[in-house]
Amino acid sequence: MEYKCAEYKLIRKKALAENIYSFTIDCPDAARLAQCGQFVHIRVDGFTLRRPVSISEIDRRNGTITIVFVIKGHGTEALARLNEGDDVDMIAPLGKGFSVSSVPENGRVIVVGGGIGVPPLLQTAKQCSNVTAVLGFRSYGNIILEDKFRQACSSVMICTDDGSVGEKAVVTVPLKRELEKGDVSAVFSCGPLRMLAAVAELTKEYGVFCEVSLEERMGCGVGACVGCVCRVNRSGEEKLLRVCKDGPVFNAEEVIL
Repeated sequence: MEYKCAEYKLIRKKALAENIYSFTIDCPDAARLAQCGQFVHIRVDGFTLRRPVSISEIDRRNGTITIVFVIKGHGTEALARLNEGDDVDMIAPLGKGFSVSSVPENGRVIVVGGGIGVPPLLQTAKQCSNVTAVLGFRSYGNIILEDKFRQACSSVMICTDDGSVGEKAVVTVPLKRELEKGDVSAVFSCGPLRMLAAVAELTKEYGVFCEVSLEERMGCGVGACVGCVCRVNRSGEEKLLRVCKDGPVFNAEEVIL
């Protein structure tokens, strides 16, 4: 796993929704290596541990990576205070991404995201040719990146908990309808654990290849501290793997959710 560690310039900052920010970072060497589903590890002044943030978009031509994060605590609150022109101390890219190269040419892909699990699926959608996006949010005010998904995908389905936009349903409701059509090559998903477990169960029922991206607290981000383990069942044997290095993307049939 090749990665870079340096200070890079924040060249674009945008508020996408309440407490959710998008950073575009000028980092040509990291952008050249990055793959969809990977993440970056950012040092925030005043905090010992870095903050892992999934990669949302990769622009190799302009040498940039875009990340999207939500303010969850003091560390991400401090990160959100950075402004355009500030330096970002970042290790990138890290982890194992989605297996988009294994999808047959013109094979139909469904990306299923929930909440802040939606951003890492954007680059994934952009790298596939026939994509349906199923995106779940709490309400209208929480919807992010819809316009970009509509540019990248053949079809976009929005679900909200309160029915304020799109379908009042959990994401597995439209996902099941799409799987019933029988033409899906792969499903890539990121979001809350309960959602991922439901997606994994549904894709297994229909015999469709599925990968899920996990979120976990991390120390080093490169597999040395073993502070972000998850359980998988591989060839009938239960193992502990590191989310930062062996993931964050795992085969849905192997990971124990």
